[in-house]
Amino acid sequence: MEKTIAFHDLVIILCGIVMGTIARFVTLRIDTRQNPSYPTGVFINIVIGILASALGSVAIPALLDKEFTAVTFIALAIQHFREVRKTEKDSLEDLEKTEYSKRGAAYIDGIAKTYESRNYLSMLTSLFVVLVLSILSVESLVINLMIAAVSGICMIYFLTRITKGKCIGDICNIKEGKITIDHSDLLVDGMYVTNVLGTERIRELFLKEGIGIVIEPKSDKFRITIENYGQRQAMLFEATRTFGVKRYSFTRKNYKTGKLLLAFIPIIRDPDAIIDVIKKTPVLENSRKINTIMDINIGGDINGAE
Repeated sequence: MEKTIAFHDLVIILCGIVMGTIARFVTLRIDTRQNPSYPTGVFINIVIGILASALGSVAIPALLDKEFTAVTFIALAIQHFREVRKTEKDSLEDLEKTEYSKRGAAYIDGIAKTYESRNYLSMLTSLFVVLVLSILSVESLVINLMIAAVSGICMIYFLTRITKGKCIGDICNIKEGKITIDHSDLLVDGMYVTNVLGTERIRELFLKEGIGIVIEPKSDKFRITIENYGQRQAMLFEATRTFGVKRYSFTRKNYKTGKLLLAFIPIIRDPDAIIDVIKKTPVLENSRKINTIMDINIGGDINGAE
């Protein structure tokens, strides 16, 4: 006898798909960092989010109907999401040669992992919503919709909170530094950056249009993070990609003070906006340290207090 899906089960599954898709919309941020901002990139992420939501939504009804192959489909979905991460990673690596400065392997790996984790967020949200609706087993359509909305929002809030990372602005004080030139040496706030300014034209260009940014960690502990080469690349990449580069881009760390210096000649010179972009650069997973490990007396507490 051919099986048909009951209206009540159909409502539960659709509620799970809708809330899972909303979860993907919520995490699909489009800002000055342009990740992702291309229409095709947004479309691909939404479609994959809908598929992840559908898999999460049908898992509980399938298991209740003793269709244990649903577990196999979820395992295949996880494998597929890992392929999505690899595809995103390969795509970003191919684009490296077209950018003003390189993202670096650490930043690319972090972006690719984020893409993968947001698919799990959609799947878990839809699975949780369907589980709650199945346990409560309410017949009223309106009440089911209300329960789905409340449980879905709670799950989205919880998952986004535990997966949210820090930004550079949370651990560093950032300001514009004064550019000076001594012969062929470029200095920012009196700190040496490079000695490649050998011609008068380049020196005039840097003095007139260049910008120097001073990034100071709020605690000595955070020096470990910002002095990480991948983290420095990520900050320079976000600044140069957003505002362009006419000529040159440098990073230099001051071993004595722990300050990090960025200097370049942007196409659009807006110091406040450049500082804001650097503040929003994410702290890379491979450069951050676990609080419990960092909670030692050397260099102050985890909040930067001395």
